Amino acid sequence: MTVFRFNLPPVAAYQREAIFCEERAAIIEATTKAGKTVGCLWWQLREAGMCPAPASEHWWIAPIYDQTRIAYRRMVRLLMTVDPSKRSWDTNKQELSVTLGGRAVIRYRSGDDPDSLYGEDVYSAVIDEASRCKEDAWFAVRSTLTATRGRLRIIGNVKGRKNWAYHLARRVESGGLPGWRYAKITAYDAVKAGILDAEEVEQARRELPEAVFNELYLGIPTEDGSNPFGIAHINRCVRPGLSGLEPEWFGVDLAKSHDWTVVIGLDSNGDVAYFDRWQGVPWPETTARVLRAVGQKRAYVDSTGVGDAVVDELRRTAPWIEGYKFTQTSKQQLMEGLATSIQGGTIGYPDGPIRSELESFEYQFTRTGGVRYTAPEGMHDDCVCALALADMRRRHSNVGVMIRVGGEQVRDQAKSGRIRREVVSAWDDDTFR
Repeated sequence: MTVFRFNLPPVAAYQREAIFCEERAAIIEATTKAGKTVGCLWWQLREAGMCPAPASEHWWIAPIYDQTRIAYRRMVRLLMTVDPSKRSWDTNKQELSVTLGGRAVIRYRSGDDPDSLYGEDVYSAVIDEASRCKEDAWFAVRSTLTATRGRLRIIGNVKGRKNWAYHLARRVESGGLPGWRYAKITAYDAVKAGILDAEEVEQARRELPEAVFNELYLGIPTEDGSNPFGIAHINRCVRPGLSGLEPEWFGVDLAKSHDWTVVIGLDSNGDVAYFDRWQGVPWPETTARVLRAVGQKRAYVDSTGVGDAVVDELRRTAPWIEGYKFTQTSKQQLMEGLATSIQGGTIGYPDGPIRSELESFEYQFTRTGGVRYTAPEGMHDDCVCALALADMRRRHSNVGVMIRVGGEQVRDQAKSGRIRREVVSAWDDDTFR
């Protein structure tokens, strides 16, 4: 048997208390970038190295394969720092496994197919991103630890209250499961330990919707699960119907596949004054209907994919229409702006499809730690996107800009009713965006 020794690097006091505790099982609700993953990597390395069995299995479980692969790569990098010559360890990239001393094997596995997790005897396990793992994966992993009385660490960000990890954490926290440890790690714990920068956390607080920041950085679950707007805020912005005033700013989300084309116009108060949507209409008819709705008003139109050609066609007749291309980053910015308007009560909409889509809309954490905004699988977010585009058009039009009128520079709020495009002799359109 090969004898091997690793000198683990110092860990923060909160990591030691939460992860390296004596309890056989622990569930740790930890915020983003607070050191939960690296702490558990070192913990499992210690467990594998100290395991007395001549050949032992140790598992790291993540919701999907890509996240599992990230943990595997991080473990390899950590091992390279303590034993770069690989005298005491080896890897199998195809199987995503690390072998220590030729006897203990740490395998990095996906929880996407829980049935594939049964049958093995496992001596230690980490369930990563538990709030997004399937509950059946937890059941399977627990069964693999039975014969060995293996040790367990469950870690993850808080993601609402409607998942097994949240409910298990509450049972442990209340003392209902003997032999378990509950811990909560926030961004401010990491700031105090020098792992995170305080100003970076404060900047995130300013930039992100309250619900997103609370879950990502404070570990506070929202009553609304992962809704970025907040159900109470959504309800407060519901109006009896269309405003009855003239719409001033428009947002248009173009249909893809089975989706809807949605046109929403906001009046000068930020309330929905125009709403229409349709499916299965040829692009020429869609173009004509959008032009009839928007008229001479300014609009943002989804230019993603085939929308790029549609926007080009629209601009031949209505050059004041502008395209907005959806990427993960641009959609995040768009939805965070809409969340600010909804939570601030500066926008209003009628009950019906708009409200329904807002209530079902959610954010998801990506494998890189970012935030992805989307409708749940099988549902639509076309109304949400059109409303967000109209709201951004409204907010951009209310920004003070420098324009040139008759050769003289003046400052104006550039609201549609104050200075109209057709009476301006020279126009720098870029300053209007």
